[in-house]
Amino acid sequence: MFVLVNCKTYPCDPMAVARAAARVEDQTDARLAIAPQTPSLADVSETGVETWAQHVDPIKPGSNTGSTLAESVAAAGAAGTLLNHSERRLKLADIDSAIRACQRTGLETIVCANNPAQCGAVAALGPDSIAVEPPELIGTGTPVSKADPDIVEDAVAAVTAVDDSIDVLCGAGISTGADVMAASELGADGVLLASGVAKADDPQAALSGLVDPL
Repeated sequence: MFVLVNCKTYPCDPMAVARAAARVEDQTDARLAIAPQTPSLADVSETGVETWAQHVDPIKPGSNTGSTLAESVAAAGAAGTLLNHSERRLKLADIDSAIRACQRTGLETIVCANNPAQCGAVAALGPDSIAVEPPELIGTGTPVSKADPDIVEDAVAAVTAVDDSIDVLCGAGISTGADVMAASELGADGVLLASGVAKADDPQAALSGLVDPL
């Protein structure tokens, strides 16, 4: 089971979250990763925890002031990146270009999508993983696996119909081990979460609670 913690721009210490993940990872078979803000990528990577970027732009090296380049993210130690998060939407053509940018630099990709139909459309672009995240549930503490479990099962079916090598993750509202287990039982290969760990007073306890039931 893959557990990716997105730190977003929360006022948290990404190094504390990373160190917590390193301690928990020694006690579980789950795959843990942290997505800090871009300036913290190198520092988080040096902890040894799998490190992901929150976004890269669909660009090649050149005149792109203010953009995030896949090559720079990879050089900072990132193993992969999120794309098309509900807070950083891209057009379908730009998702395609961003995936190609990641492929040329060896970055793994998780493309976020709102619903099963979008998951199927994105699957045709060949990302490594797709995370189904109804935006209305993000940050609510109500997981999609409880609010509407059909969305997870339908997303898995939609992606599998296009390319069964693509993993499907469940996002939005994930905060407990029960949520992770529910996602797994619905066919998800992993979970994407943020505030449940990044804003926790004790990130290690929060992460342990997520993976202990696995």
